[in-house]
Amino acid sequence: MASQSSQKMGRPREFDEDAAVDAAMRVFWEKGYEGASLDDLTAGMGINRSSLYSTFGDKEQLFQKVMTRYAVGPMGYFREALEKKTAREVVAAILNGSVDFLADPTHPSGCLSLQGGLACGTGMESVKQSLISWRGAVAASLEKRLKQARKEGDLPRHVDPASLARYVAILMSGLGVQSANGASKREMAGAVDLAIQSLPL
Repeated sequence: MASQSSQKMGRPREFDEDAAVDAAMRVFWEKGYEGASLDDLTAGMGINRSSLYSTFGDKEQLFQKVMTRYAVGPMGYFREALEKKTAREVVAAILNGSVDFLADPTHPSGCLSLQGGLACGTGMESVKQSLISWRGAVAASLEKRLKQARKEGDLPRHVDPASLARYVAILMSGLGVQSANGASKREMAGAVDLAIQSLPL
């Protein structure tokens, strides 16, 4: 007969890790990295501090897990957009997807990759840099897709893939700020329509 201690060791965790990460995502999204206290996180996740540390590591490690989930969850539309057939369709899908994402009332306003790093103090430089790297990776993946489009003859030779990728990234960031400031879906969609009309594609 197994001892009580061995039964405890074999007992599965009493919470859903994915749900806990989603809950932490919402806390970071609403309060930013520095503004989200451990009490806020544990309350939102429905776990105690020891469970947080043993399962996710420290606060910064938890935030990294949240950003990984954010990329495949709420930001999943971006990866889907990269699969579109033409460069114009890719960019249009990214910008229109951004509007739909930012106007979604089921999550906090704005973009977590921007909101998360707001008001970080000097001691949070690693978090700032990781968010900069995260946003850079998003732009880099678009640049890679646009380079492919140029190779296939779909992107005009006079259009620089890196510059176009940065332009789209700037538009995405601007939409995130506008959303956080209360812009409506209609307002953001109107701006995106103008941007798509002006594309050199």
